[in-house]
Amino acid sequence: MVRRHYRANVRLTLPGLLGAVLLAAAALAPARSIGAELVMFEATYCEWCAAWHEEIGPIYPKTAEARIAPLRQVDIDDPRPDDLADIDGIVFTPTFVLMEHGEEVGRIAGYPGEDHFWGLLGMLLEKIETQSIN
Repeated sequence: MVRRHYRANVRLTLPGLLGAVLLAAAALAPARSIGAELVMFEATYCEWCAAWHEEIGPIYPKTAEARIAPLRQVDIDDPRPDDLADIDGIVFTPTFVLMEHGEEVGRIAGYPGEDHFWGLLGMLLEKIETQSIN
């Protein structure tokens, strides 16, 4: 059997290479809803926050819920980010606030355990415009 080697005549240009990289990055990027995020207000000394991080934290980024509302963590002892300045009444940690287009949709105060968390989060996600949990 005779093997033939073919050499492709391909010219790589910088704009072509850049375009290919951008297309690949867009294809690999997780799907996000427009402007939705789940903000977790937490504290380093909070044992319920630690429980959430142990039980939910590792899997949340891989879920359909995270594609709709990516997690954003905010330490309550740090200065509040400007875009979250209008959120009042954060008393318990953790408190999860579902935001869409900069507005609060709803919240979960405390961590009720893994089973209840997913159910409560599901009810909150039903309220936002994006209904495409796949």
